[in-house]
Amino acid sequence: MVTTWPKNLPGLGTSAERLALRISEMTDGQLTVKVFAAGELVPAFEAFDAVSSGTADMYHGAEYYWQGKNPALNFFTTVPFGFIPSEINAWIYFGGGQELWDELSAGFNLKPFLVGNTGVQMGGWFNKEINSLEDFKGLKIRMPGLGGEVCRRIGASVVNLPGGEIFAALQSGAIDATEWVGPWNDLAFGLYKVAKFYYYPGWHEPGAAISSAMNKGVWESLTKAQQTIVSSVLASENALVLAEFDARNEGSLEVLINKHGAQLREFPNDVLEAIGTASGQVVREAGESSPLAKKIYDSFIGFRREAIAWGKIAEQAYLNARLLPFKY
Repeated sequence: MVTTWPKNLPGLGTSAERLALRISEMTDGQLTVKVFAAGELVPAFEAFDAVSSGTADMYHGAEYYWQGKNPALNFFTTVPFGFIPSEINAWIYFGGGQELWDELSAGFNLKPFLVGNTGVQMGGWFNKEINSLEDFKGLKIRMPGLGGEVCRRIGASVVNLPGGEIFAALQSGAIDATEWVGPWNDLAFGLYKVAKFYYYPGWHEPGAAISSAMNKGVWESLTKAQQTIVSSVLASENALVLAEFDARNEGSLEVLINKHGAQLREFPNDVLEAIGTASGQVVREAGESSPLAKKIYDSFIGFRREAIAWGKIAEQAYLNARLLPFKY
């Protein structure tokens, strides 16, 4: 297994190691998985090609890293103002998303799976305050996926870097801002040391799905029992990763603010509205890049519409009610 993560990165690198151990244990040693962190066997962004070609058997990463292969791959990680974690799970498992993902990935000799989610991310670290859309003009920001293209549309200069290179780039001034994940991982990376302003919400990644794909030939060589075990382990890991991020982020945010002096800021509504308009255009263009991308986009948009309608009277309504000033 090749990964896009630095070795032992909390939540993501450690997830890959946990998967390897559980696959071995649950197959009683019939299958063993050796994990290579980013750069140990191939560079982070070459993991997709390594598995597609058979150099490696599986990867652990994020589909939007491979958007140069097909823009529609973004839909299987996250897109700006797209699905929250529960919604992407619903779409993939019961809304036709997995079948579309299988069809897309088969063209690259891959069999893909959900294997985690970071939850709603933070908006990123900035070395200056963002008070208007003008503040994005000329800003050098690290942001992958379609969120990066949205930033380009509103005037930023976008750089795509693996996680292990972010701190040095911020420290040297090669970038002025970066998104990474959220408080738990951002604290581990020490980003508070090189940027002061910590923004929310993470409009660009409202629930970043982590993926693992296996070389199709390797997948098809497994017995039915082995396939069932592997797919079950991956589905279980999908739930565990999100639970761990949810459990760790709040305490980490308090440390960032109270111990390290991070300045928490919320993006102004007018900035978010402008970003939302640009996001709609960028997501639509990704969905028009090929006939298969159009199928994926149409499925995504239809499911998103239903999710918003249900969410308004479910999670959103409840969370609003929980904030009311009653004694509890």
